Amino acid sequence: MDFLHHIVGFDADSPLLFTQFYFWAFFALVFALFALIMSGKKADNHSRLHLRNIYLLFVSWFFYYKTSGLFLLILAFVTLSDWLIAGRIKSAITHHKPQIAKIFLALSVVIDLGLLAYFKYAYFFTNMINDLFGTGFQVFDIFAYIGNGFAEAGRFSVDTIILPVGISFYIFQVISYTADVYRERIQPVKNILDFGFYVSFFPQLVAGPIVRAEEFIPQLYKPFRLSRRVFGIAVFWILNGLAKKIIMSDYLAVNLIDRVFDNPLLFSGFENLFALFAYSLQVYADFSGYTDIAIGVAMLLGFYLPMNFNSPYKSQSPQEFWRRWHMSLGRWLKTYLYIPLGGNRRIGFGTYFWLSLIAVVSAALTGWWLWILVPFAVFMIGIAIWNRTADHQSSRSKLIYANLNSFITQVLGGLWHGASWNFIIWGGINGIGMIIEKIWRGMNWHVRFAAMTLLTAGLCCADYWTNLPVWRLFAVWVAILWVGTAIRYIYWLITQDKTITNRQLQITNTIAKIWAIAQTFTFITFTRLFFRSSSNLDPATANEVAWATAKNMVNQIGGAWNNAIIPDFLWEYRWVVAMFVAGMVIHWIPTNWKRRYRIWFTKMPLWLMVIAVCVAIVVIYQFVSAEMQPFIYFQF
Repeated sequence: MDFLHHIVGFDADSPLLFTQFYFWAFFALVFALFALIMSGKKADNHSRLHLRNIYLLFVSWFFYYKTSGLFLLILAFVTLSDWLIAGRIKSAITHHKPQIAKIFLALSVVIDLGLLAYFKYAYFFTNMINDLFGTGFQVFDIFAYIGNGFAEAGRFSVDTIILPVGISFYIFQVISYTADVYRERIQPVKNILDFGFYVSFFPQLVAGPIVRAEEFIPQLYKPFRLSRRVFGIAVFWILNGLAKKIIMSDYLAVNLIDRVFDNPLLFSGFENLFALFAYSLQVYADFSGYTDIAIGVAMLLGFYLPMNFNSPYKSQSPQEFWRRWHMSLGRWLKTYLYIPLGGNRRIGFGTYFWLSLIAVVSAALTGWWLWILVPFAVFMIGIAIWNRTADHQSSRSKLIYANLNSFITQVLGGLWHGASWNFIIWGGINGIGMIIEKIWRGMNWHVRFAAMTLLTAGLCCADYWTNLPVWRLFAVWVAILWVGTAIRYIYWLITQDKTITNRQLQITNTIAKIWAIAQTFTFITFTRLFFRSSSNLDPATANEVAWATAKNMVNQIGGAWNNAIIPDFLWEYRWVVAMFVAGMVIHWIPTNWKRRYRIWFTKMPLWLMVIAVCVAIVVIYQFVSAEMQPFIYFQF
């Protein structure tokens, strides 16, 4: 009986993860029954496809129940409400009632974002209100209270709110569906079971990628095909994802990163800095590893999920990075937030509202009312005047509009990742980095060199006068940037009046590309300090603990270094260092090389592929830690 309960029951301490043997036993059974359903000459007819969709729907619901328990009811409620509302939106549009359609769209967004805000941001908003007004509000789980009315009293705790796994992903997915129905980009799904399957498809349910209805729903009705080559590619992606997660991500986390972030003051500045760079690799290997497995599993079932990562650490600018990282979220934010705000075409009420809210809340929480609101008011007045008088089609106007709206998008994207000020700071820094990069590209080299010289001098003076580690950290980093800028500036001066050969131009461009990639990776890694500090924390204490961790790491990295311990660290953690170097080298391998060995794998004879898979599994599971490490993005 206990064994049966373990198989079909929910255990909060043992959710169903891609890295568990139990999941692959579960998937083997699912795939065997799937093959039975799709076998035969009539595998492509409508009734067989409908049966397949229903089967995978209930498989997905079981998977989510094993992952999140009774939170399956929230998923079912969202599925039902958005399916009904989308139908009403379509009916209103058909009968030429756009205002009614808009009301139903607003209702959908309010319900979906209301649930997301309740479960994900209840602690954050409660703490913020208490800090602003000196109140003593406590969170209250209304769903647990209702559950206690149907079950034995006290079964569910009403004093804590637990975040359902994957709620951020499937909420964004259903919002995109109703929005696209409203825009008449897609037709509403007539069968609620088909729509439920779209919302809950288990490979991507709990951590993405975020799949838009127009990409996925047509696949529900296409004939099933699993060619020999597609099978090989699917197996490759699964093994690739498992290797990224278990060999690279978990190994780095368990053997160094978690130790440093848990107690940064026990480690030197160099150790903190190395752990921070290693975390950049860990979070990529973890999240992209999950995506690779999800893509592979979906392909075996006849469905194709969108690419979510495109070698992001090859990026030469922050803007390019966000085009390569978590691409499905980036597309969602661009389509349903950045463009509705105005994009690079205009700024409207939404832009003013969000900028004002960010400024007021920042001033209230820091107490710097005059220092924040007065400059902000001057800035907003200037923007309002510009907006009324400027040529909206000019390149300068478009740059200003794009910068303001992209900054808001990045800040809200940071908030999507978690209910902590550190996530908002992380999003804001990325937004500012993108703005600076756009402005930098528009400067001539004289202005660039002058600006970097003044900034470097200013930060060096701030470091000298204050002797604070944070200023020293910025001063060292900007001084390195100044050296690179100076070299490129001198080279630019020398080559202005001389003919440069194609060979020289190629070498120069290659060096500039490497420099840009290195600086972008460094910038993104620095922002990870705020991202990692806020991860894996109890929402009730997230803000306080996250800020303390980030501050302590900055103090260690920016403080005095004991260089004598660096050789000891490199030797003691030699396998961690080797893993980090190997991971970065593999990441920077040219894309066409990676494509070749994927194709080579798919062309293997079946017997050789089976041997390769067995060897890979044995090697991968040699790296399994004592406790399975959950995927980082499960918490979002």
